Formats: sequence, structure tokens, C-alpha cells
Amino acid sequence: MSLERAERPTVAVILAGGTGQRFGASLPKQLLKVSGKTILEHTLDVFEACEHIGEILVMMNADFIADAEKIVAERGYSKVTTVLPGGDTRADTTRAAIAQLGDRDCNILLHDAVRPLVDDRILRDCVTALNRFDAIDVAIPSADTIIAVDSDNGDETIADIPDRARLRRGQTPQGFTLSVLRRAYEIAATDPDFTTTDDCGVVRRYLPDVPIHVVAGSEHNMKITHPIDIYLADRLFQLSSQAPQRPADPAELRTALAGRTMVVFGASYGIGASIARLAEAHGANVARHSRSESGVHVEDPVQVDEALRQAHNDYGRIDYVVNTAGSLHKARLEECDDDDVEHSMRVNFLAPIVIARASLPYLRDTRGSLLLFTSSSYTRGRAGYSLYSSAKAGIVNLVQALADEWADTGVRINCVNPERTATPMRTKAFGVEPSDTLLSAEAVAHSSVDVLISPLTGHVVDVRRATPGSETSEAPA
Repeated sequence: MSLERAERPTVAVILAGGTGQRFGASLPKQLLKVSGKTILEHTLDVFEACEHIGEILVMMNADFIADAEKIVAERGYSKVTTVLPGGDTRADTTRAAIAQLGDRDCNILLHDAVRPLVDDRILRDCVTALNRFDAIDVAIPSADTIIAVDSDNGDETIADIPDRARLRRGQTPQGFTLSVLRRAYEIAATDPDFTTTDDCGVVRRYLPDVPIHVVAGSEHNMKITHPIDIYLADRLFQLSSQAPQRPADPAELRTALAGRTMVVFGASYGIGASIARLAEAHGANVARHSRSESGVHVEDPVQVDEALRQAHNDYGRIDYVVNTAGSLHKARLEECDDDDVEHSMRVNFLAPIVIARASLPYLRDTRGSLLLFTSSSYTRGRAGYSLYSSAKAGIVNLVQALADEWADTGVRINCVNPERTATPMRTKAFGVEPSDTLLSAEAVAHSSVDVLISPLTGHVVDVRRATPGSETSEAPA
């Protein structure tokens, strides 16, 4: 079916029944940790945050049900309604999920728990496609030539080389209207020769008249299968970033900000000043601090403590804390004296640590959000500003670590990675540049506030002027 129709509710089924035998580990691979969280947690994070997913079922290895239930309870996954034992095979697990859902009129997305790098774009595209089709698969083009082999004589020889242009590598989720998937499995149950490795194969074999639409996947949406995949996934999480959240409209901003309190460090100009103005325009109480205006040195624990204490005394609460303060000393390392090194490290790295430690007690009370800033140079040190880029790499690691440490507090922490932005700090370091090559501070501020009020935590959020797929600058924001 390919006619547009009313959107059904979507239930995600997380397939976590694996045993991890190929890893030789005592735990199944979905419970192994990558970048501070279990693989299962990373996967659930994406589905929990997706506004198009209304409910999540976890189909868990039967011996580790309690472990999964503990994760769900401690991490507060509100969309997870139940954790059920998976079957001996993929097909048995899917049958158990179908039985649990009963006769509902809904869509179902089945996703491998060990694909933790799936992203919100893929989920949104799957849900949209299910408004038109009864079955969908996620796949990507094959970069490699695929060969078919003949091994009948004991020696493998090439039997065929299919046209690579027509080949795709299957991923998950796979999605269906529940009634179609149920019917396919009912027919399969009557076949004594039934075997399958995925659910699209069941639908294609037993309901051949149902077209299966292909949704574009992602090279990052890898399946953790072998031990080396753990290391690859860990590196991808370290370097991963995402596009900003859907821009909040004025009504959403006012709902999130009116009557709340935001403390902005580095608020005298540039991005910090723009964030403060935007928050005030939508009803927030804003405490502005900077070295030049309020005399607060962000690297000084006493001054930061006092700034937060005063804001709490003035407004009775602190919901959001932002640090945009930074220092960009453009010079080769051997040209920097001891004062340069100390100042750069204290402002760019020590200060965010100071602010995070001081903010936590206040943000815990409101289940609030802390926002820090990194730079594109965090992925690779840049000659000429090694101190700055190394500190920005440290910020990313700090954010990812604290997101895990603070998970049980309800406090969110993220960092924004803006493309080159027109700020006084940048002009001082690089001189006047063509305005059409730079982001405005206001554009970065809007994306930053969207992140602050979102449910995200532990993320690096890119803010880019360039169109998707084009090259991004390597210069610091």
C-alpha cells in the first residue's frame, strides 16, 4: 500500500536477546559499556528522545531481565512499558512482541539493541514512510563489490558479481503495520520449512504482494557484532555530533523559559549576550556574568559560587546555566609563555569544571540543564592554537562523562559546537572576515536555547551555516 493515510501510533521493539557468545564475555554485548553507558542505554536514549515513538518494548535475554529492568528504572525511560524475555531465535522474539501488542492498530519498529548509533533522522523517516507503506526496511548502498561464490567442490570460486548499483546493506529498524507483520507470521507458522534471519524476509516470503519500502540508513548505524566493533563504536561516540533540535517556536520557548532562571557566564558580548537576550525576551530571569561587566572570573570557584548563590537568592531557583566564556590565544606552543598557558587552560578547561561542580546542587533541585561550548577543533588539534583545541577536546569528554555521572539526578549537560561565528573573540584572533562565511551569534543562540530546553544529555550538537554534505570549517568558532 502506498497511499497517504492517517498516522498510527508507533511502538518500538528493542531486540536485546543476544547472548554475546562471539565476544566470549560473561555479559551479553547489549550490556557491555561503550562511552560510559551500556549499549542498551545508548539505543534506548535515541528512541526515548524521538517524539514520534510513543511506546518501547524491550525484548531481553531471559537470563538478564533484571539487569534491563534496573537500567530502565534508574535511567527513567518513561516510554518503556515492559521488559520481556526474548525467544531462542529472532523469529521467536518477534512473535513474542506481536503477542504482547495484541490486536492494536499501530505501527511497529523492530530494532537491534546492538545498533546504538541509530539516529533520530532515521526514526523519523521510518515513521513517515509507514504513513504510506505497510512494510519498510532501512538500508545503505554497498561501497564494496559483492560477489556470489560457488563452493560445491570445496574450493570457493566466484559464481556471480551482482550489479553494485542495485545492492543495499540492510540495517534496522525494520517497520510494519502490526496487522501485516502478524499476518505474515501466521502464514509462516504453517510452513514446516520456515527459516528467517529478519522480519522483512518473512513479509517478503509470505506476503509477496506487500511492497517493502527502503529508507536511507547511515554508515554510522553499525551493528556491534565482533569485539573490534566495541572499539569502533566507542570512537564514533566520542566524535559523534548531531544537528540541532527542531527549532522551538515562540510559544514553546515561552513555556520552557517563562519564570525560569538562567545564569549566563560570558554574557557581555557575542553568543553569551545573544542567549541572555533571547531568554529574557521569552520571560526568563537572567543573571549575566562576565569578567568585564560583573567582575566574575569563571575560573575562580569562589566568584562562581557567589554568582550562583546570588541568582538563587534573587529568583528562588536556577534552571539553566550556560558558559560561553573562552580565551583564544593564537600562537605556536613554543611562543607561549607560562602565563599564556596557565590563562588558556584555566579559562577554557578549568572554568567549565568549576561551573559544573558549582551548578549541580542548584540544577538538581530543578532537574535543569548545563550548556558548555566546544569547537570543531576538538576532533583534531590545530596548529597555531594547540592550547585552545586541546581544551575544547577536554570539554567534550567532560560533557560525556558528566552526563553519565549525573544520569540519576535528572540534570542534563550538553555542548554546542558552532561553525565559525561572528564574535569579538574571533575577530580579535582572525581579523575581519566576509560576513557571508560566518554564523551570526543570534543564530547560535537560538540553537543553544533549543538544546538547553530539550531532553538531550551528553551530546555534542553541531550548529552549521553550510548545507548538509558540504565541507565544514576547521577554524575555531
